[in-house]
Amino acid sequence: MTEPADNVVLAELKIAAETLPPEVFRLAVEQAAVAISITDAKARIVYANPCFEKMTGYSCEELLGKNQSILSYKVTPRLVYDSLWGQLERQHPWNGLLVNRRKDGSRYLADLTITPVLNTAGETTHYLGLQRDVTEVHQLEHQVLNQRALIEKAVDATQVAMVLVDTKLQPILRNRSYKTLEARLGHEPLEIIFDALEQEWPDLFERKKALHEGFVTLEVALLLSSREEPLWFSCTGSLIEEKDTSADAFYQTRLSRYLLVTLQDITGLKQQQAQLRLNSLQALLAEQERVQSVREALSGAIYQLERPLNMINAASRLATRRNRIDAAEMLKLLNEVQKAGHQAISMLNACIPARGDEVTEVVNINELLKNTLSLLTPRLLALGITVDWQPECNLQRVHGQPTALVTLFKQLIDNAIDAMNDTKQRTRELRLSTRTLDKVVEISIEDTGAGILPADQFKVFEPFYTTRDHSKGHLGMGLTLAQDIVNRHNGLLAIDADVTTGCCIKVHLPYE
Repeated sequence: MTEPADNVVLAELKIAAETLPPEVFRLAVEQAAVAISITDAKARIVYANPCFEKMTGYSCEELLGKNQSILSYKVTPRLVYDSLWGQLERQHPWNGLLVNRRKDGSRYLADLTITPVLNTAGETTHYLGLQRDVTEVHQLEHQVLNQRALIEKAVDATQVAMVLVDTKLQPILRNRSYKTLEARLGHEPLEIIFDALEQEWPDLFERKKALHEGFVTLEVALLLSSREEPLWFSCTGSLIEEKDTSADAFYQTRLSRYLLVTLQDITGLKQQQAQLRLNSLQALLAEQERVQSVREALSGAIYQLERPLNMINAASRLATRRNRIDAAEMLKLLNEVQKAGHQAISMLNACIPARGDEVTEVVNINELLKNTLSLLTPRLLALGITVDWQPECNLQRVHGQPTALVTLFKQLIDNAIDAMNDTKQRTRELRLSTRTLDKVVEISIEDTGAGILPADQFKVFEPFYTTRDHSKGHLGMGLTLAQDIVNRHNGLLAIDADVTTGCCIKVHLPYE
């Protein structure tokens, strides 16, 4: 309820407003920072305030009696003027933008409001015009729009997929490359990318932290299916802060945070790197095979020397026990043979190349098997062998020596190829599979060759035991070498006795 004193004040203010001297209105118009003009009903200027003179370059004396069209410029469409006069004839105010011309010929963009002034009879006697020069505002607005358009075109033209997301991982802006990637995958890529980053880089990437702080460049692979090559991306997250433009934030800065994620497809680069690694691995394996052949030859010589030497040792011990005087010369001879035999063995052992110590690291068994198949592809194609490759998508990583494991897989696959090549069967199929079991990764290598007899399934791991022709270079050391590599990795190598057609060798490697 209004107090009596308040009513008195309101009444006094009302009287003061009604008795406001006309001079106050005149001074207010004269000193206004807005260009004000008054015309008669025929649009002839009868008054212009100083701000109007300053904006147009005309003095009040030059403007009096002139039509308001003195300021108009030809680039303003006729339709705008038709709309203006249509509103005024209906005695409605009009507001819009006109391109006007100053006295010196320069143009400016005027934000103009024209209001009809009516007498007591409801007739239009004058028009009141208020205008502001908004040329700079217009230029700034369009400069921002032009820059935005240029940036959007540049971003769209880049081959790097880019997406701007909010803190809830909702896309705000996406460039053309990102949309192409989305169409290729058939669904939103970013969720899969972030899941892969969390799994691949748990120490460097955490989703909540990345959305609020960004993240450094990380590489990640997307495996669409087990039968397709993975897509590799170099991912970077840059934090972008945007100021709140609402009126509430005029005096108190408020920021909205966004994350700009760039996804550069490096699949081609990775394939080149893989090819280089494959070439290096091929050269390394060739060298290892050369060294291994020397090891096998010398080991074979030592093995062959040990047998007669053992017989000589037995004869020497027998002669010593009999202790016959006439056997002295024989004992002396046997001792010399024994001595010479030991020297030969020592010299041969010294000639065996030392095994290089390879660094143990976390390895992807699927990738090593794929590299091994790439090495053997020419031989597989030449012999008409088809490969059924069934890797487990999310196979556990193991700690191992990459080159040694490739040597293991190559040796086992080479044996399988030799077994199929020795048979006359038309069906030649090599089946490879991987899977994760309890604390071990299982690698299964199965062929359609003649197989291994149950009686030989343990003997084939003995040195120099082979079921193939020695004249073709089979020394019987392949599975012995494979067993040695598996033993160094604390694994298990066994022949699957349940497979009766062909042969299936399974390798178990621990991943903990």
